[in-house]
Amino acid sequence: MIKMLSAADKLAEIKRLYYRTSRATIAQDVKKAIDLLKSMSSDEERERVAVYMDGLSQMRSDWARQARSPMPTKKGKWKKEKGKEKNV
Repeated sequence: MIKMLSAADKLAEIKRLYYRTSRATIAQDVKKAIDLLKSMSSDEERERVAVYMDGLSQMRSDWARQARSPMPTKKGKWKKEKGKEKNV
């Protein structure tokens, strides 16, 4: 049997997803949060969860960007100048 969630339950679930998401679960957490958002009946309800939705989206973007680009091993660039190494 499927339980119908109240507006407060939906808000609480989106908040829970926001605070407990991880790199491993972000895709499924965003999908579930979007489904909950779509099921909300008023603009006021959606406005209350907007900050959490934005946060989930930002985490997903940040983690995806980090996965695509490797972390640099050096902070500065090294340049050889007349037989000497110089940190630029």
